[in-house]
Amino acid sequence: PDRAVPLAHVEVGGRGDRPPLVLLHGLFGSRGNFQTAAKALVRRGSGKVLTLDARNHGDSPHSPLMTYEAMSLDVQHLLTHLGITKCILLGHSMGGKTAMTLALQRPDLVERLISVDISPVSTAPVSEFSAYISAMKSVKIPDGLPRSAARQLADDQLRPVVQLPQLRQFLLTNLVEVEGRYVWRVNLEAISHHLADIMNFPIFHKPYPGPALFLGGSNSLYISSKDYPEIQRLFPKADIQYIEGAGHIVHQDKFEEFITAVLNFLPPP
Repeated sequence: PDRAVPLAHVEVGGRGDRPPLVLLHGLFGSRGNFQTAAKALVRRGSGKVLTLDARNHGDSPHSPLMTYEAMSLDVQHLLTHLGITKCILLGHSMGGKTAMTLALQRPDLVERLISVDISPVSTAPVSEFSAYISAMKSVKIPDGLPRSAARQLADDQLRPVVQLPQLRQFLLTNLVEVEGRYVWRVNLEAISHHLADIMNFPIFHKPYPGPALFLGGSNSLYISSKDYPEIQRLFPKADIQYIEGAGHIVHQDKFEEFITAVLNFLPPP
């Protein structure tokens, strides 16, 4: 069933004479990841900024399908629904691949593109993420626990598999209480079933003609020099920049530098 799902989204009003910015989060993330960035961009003179939850994430509906083509279509439907005919598209990680897919499919909709710490190639080994998903699936929390106790318990249960505290905290943002029971708001079934698709990138032959910025973290391996030929092939106008001292979650590690890099890449007012 290749049907678009209506994405949950939040709009921060900005200058009407500048193109809207659309921010797409990564795997296991949500629109909340970019809320602070959205406000900062608008405060510093950008057009309106839209943050949205991908399908199977945040408050967006669940669907068994989890391919970049499907996620791109969701965003296209939202743009149509909001009457946005051209936008600046920014995506982090999985969101970056969705953004690249949309730009390559519908270049008319994308004025320029920003890919945050991700290349149009196959990413990290699937096994690492499979382990996280299994760990999340096996978390057991008794009903009726207070939120802090539930989080602590989930944290303890994830620790053996997810060693990095920062990553555990990030995954735990998906633990929600529904009628006294703790559940994961991400669709773990669909994600695990489509993990190979998510780690991969669709095949495209026709390049995206607009300006593109690939913004990596200097301490991350997700945009490496071996990806440059493929970036050049699909995004001939690409500029590749690294933010010193940032890891994979660039906008969290080096917030100010990230905002500045994005603002500098926006078209002149």
